[in-house]
Amino acid sequence: MTYIPRLKAKYSDEILNTLKEKFQYKSIMQAPRLEKIVLSQGVGAAVADKKLIDNALEELSLISGQQAVPTKSRKDISNFKLRKGMPIGAKVTLRGRRMYEFLDRLISISLPRIRDFRGINDKGFDGRGNYNLGIDEQIIFPEIDIDKINKITGLAITFVTTADNDVEALELLKQFGLPFKNQNTEQNG
Repeated sequence: MTYIPRLKAKYSDEILNTLKEKFQYKSIMQAPRLEKIVLSQGVGAAVADKKLIDNALEELSLISGQQAVPTKSRKDISNFKLRKGMPIGAKVTLRGRRMYEFLDRLISISLPRIRDFRGINDKGFDGRGNYNLGIDEQIIFPEIDIDKINKITGLAITFVTTADNDVEALELLKQFGLPFKNQNTEQNG
């Protein structure tokens, strides 16, 4: 028997039917699904210190379990001493098995490690069914060794779904177990 991530099994066994009943879909193929998770980190100080990009790439690779790639600037900005093509950030895109495993670790291990955690904000939706979550400190991830980091940085996590609107995407992410602050209130979409 092949290994199936816990949240992928939960999606096919429970979440699909729940979404189908709640939104009155004719087919389960209409139900939204998680397409990919993108982790990105902007390193503006990398213009002066190239080692910061290497640190960001290494940290994102550790957190995601997949090789991160540098993001490069698109144009010259003289005030910031920035040239086109200079590395100014890092990102990694997770799909399939790795995406579900990362989501599982994020929900069950990393988010509870945030100081004074009362849930994540439900205002991070973009109007097209995608959700952006900002993490202030990368040290909430157990893969990061606190003794080896030289600077605490944040990162952005984007959940890309096939949902048509924010209400469906919110319900999908709630079903996966993301702890939103306003669990009882309905959001207008």
